[in-house]
Parts: sequence; structure tokens; C-alpha cells
Amino acid sequence: MPCSVERLAAGRELRLVWQNAVGGLTFELSGPDGRLFVKWQPAGCDIDLEAEAQRLLWASRFTPVPAVVGQGSDSEGAWIITAALPGENAVSARWRKEPATAVRAIGEGLRALHDSLPVGPCPFSWSAEERIADARRRAAIGMIDPKQWWPEHREITVDEALALVEDAPPLDRVVVCHGDACAPNTLIGDNGLWSGHVDFGELGVADRWADLAIATWSTQWNYGPGWEPTLLGAYGVEPDPVRTGYYRLLWELGP
Repeated sequence: MPCSVERLAAGRELRLVWQNAVGGLTFELSGPDGRLFVKWQPAGCDIDLEAEAQRLLWASRFTPVPAVVGQGSDSEGAWIITAALPGENAVSARWRKEPATAVRAIGEGLRALHDSLPVGPCPFSWSAEERIADARRRAAIGMIDPKQWWPEHREITVDEALALVEDAPPLDRVVVCHGDACAPNTLIGDNGLWSGHVDFGELGVADRWADLAIATWSTQWNYGPGWEPTLLGAYGVEPDPVRTGYYRLLWELGP
């Protein structure tokens, strides 16, 4: 338990609700004044919570996202505090039992997000070019481990993957992407409809397939095979195997 999180709890009930692959922790704080969430990352982590707070503040003008109510850092790590939104994440026990409802909500929610966030005034980018440049930087210092990739990509090397992603497909539709459109980052209300989105550390302008490729992929991880057409149908787009394959490989090269 990070000492900073204990201090922030200030006697409120504290519950761990998420842990990511790099040691980051998300806690729910409950008390008489309602619920808050503390997202904490250890010092030296490649995840920038200050950048996420900036993205949340910008996106909150256009779509339901958690309101930022505090942030800070110390020698142990950094954190942001956000207010709760209605609903449960799409991989909660309830929605795992109702995958058809959950996957439709994810697709509809992603389309609503893309339609709501304005590209022109968005100050953030998530373009393939910038992501490739960052992947090359990380590869040069040994921060990419292909052993962590999904099985379909483990037969190629990091250098081969970097060469392949240089040949990006033409842009389909440019939107403000979520940046991590995996199933857990969509919230679903009791009515079975999406109610908001969380985890905006990479939000930025990019081809919509940068999100769609990962959203559909995550249905395999969280609900099993066969749900990709449901998500794409709810979003309102036909499958695009070329762009899907490209952005999934580019995802493997990211942090």
C-alpha cells in the first residue's frame, strides 16, 4: 500500500480495484461524501499521470469522463484523484455474464466518443508517426520485450515489427481516439448502455482504427472469440483487416 494513498484515504474505506502490468494501482475511496478513485503509479514508471489529468480536463467538456479533483507526486510515485461516474466497467462480473450487452455498449460508446470529441481544437496527438518514433526510442534502450506480445506476433523480432509499421495504411477517418479502448475502460449503466469512459493517458488525434483494432481485440481477451462483428456493428463500420492488423502490431510496440 503506497503511503501517499493511505494519507489520501484519510480514514475512508479503501479498496483496490485495478492493477496494471507495470505496478500501477487504482483504489476506490468510499465515505460519507461519496466515492473517489485514486490512480497511483510508481516513480520511474513510463506512464505520465499529469498528462492523463490534462486529457481528462479537456475531454470533460464534450463527453462523460471522470472529473479530476486532485493530483500530486512524491518520491514513491504519482497519483490523480477523480470523481466516480455511474456504472460498472465492462468486464465486471455482471457484464462478463452478459457479453452481448457489454460488447454492444462498448461499440456504441466508442462511436459516441469519436463523434463527440472535436478534432480541430484537440491539443493532443496519437498519430502512427509519433508512436513509431517513441517505439524506436524505447527499442533503443531495451524497453520492448517481444516475449510479452500476443501469440500472433511472437514469430517476428522487434526490428521486423518496426519495419512493418513504417508502412502505415492510408487514413480512414481521423478522430480523437481514446488511446486505450480495451473493454475495461468503458463503463456500463444498469440499463445496459455505456455511461462513460476512463483511462485517458494516450488520448489524441489519430485514425479511428487505432482504437477499433484494440477494442475488437480486447473482446477476445475478455469475452472469448466471436464478438468482434458485434462491436463493429454497434459502432457502425465494416471490418477492415488491413488497418486492424496494422494497429494491433503498432500496439505491441507501445508502452
